[in-house]
Amino acid sequence: MTLTFEITQEWDGSPTGHDPIMITLSRSGNADSITMEVTAPFFNDPGNPGGEPGKPFWELWEYEVVEAFFLGENDKYLEVEFCPHGQHIVLMLNVVNGVRNTIKTKLPLEFKAKINAEDKTWQGVAEIPLEYLPPKTNRFNAYAIHGSDKKRQYEALFPAPSGEHENPDFHRLQYFKTVDYNVLLPDNYQSKLWSEVE
Repeated sequence: MTLTFEITQEWDGSPTGHDPIMITLSRSGNADSITMEVTAPFFNDPGNPGGEPGKPFWELWEYEVVEAFFLGENDKYLEVEFCPHGQHIVLMLNVVNGVRNTIKTKLPLEFKAKINAEDKTWQGVAEIPLEYLPPKTNRFNAYAIHGSDKKRQYEALFPAPSGEHENPDFHRLQYFKTVDYNVLLPDNYQSKLWSEVE
């Protein structure tokens, strides 16, 4: 089964002004991971972060990225970020008493990216282990960032209402929307990683 999404808006709901960013989530049979596929325009702005392709890169959000957030019960969530140059970053987070906490970072995963310079697009494929998903994952949001300085552009699958905030913040969990993960996750899904988190 497959879930498909298109990012067509900026963080505040205004149109992006470029071709949609496509995100597909799927899972084959009894696989222990979800496959996330990205097809997006390639801006090359900022340029290559310089880290090794296929490896975690801290502060990847300062570069050109596509991000996905998987939200479960008790405000526990997974953030994954992918760069057209092949780097990635994975973070486990939660919110306790209104305070956002980073629980684990730089978790390993399989990710490959390919840039099509002629079409000015890029494609990426990642295998996100089910173990990384928070308990009772049921909400989702996705984002994209590119551009430098005043041309920095923040885009969202499910944006904040226009005029509600002065600045973008991708961790506003109230704007995440319910997604039918039943087509992807096994009924008895559990995560040992998250079981250690209060």
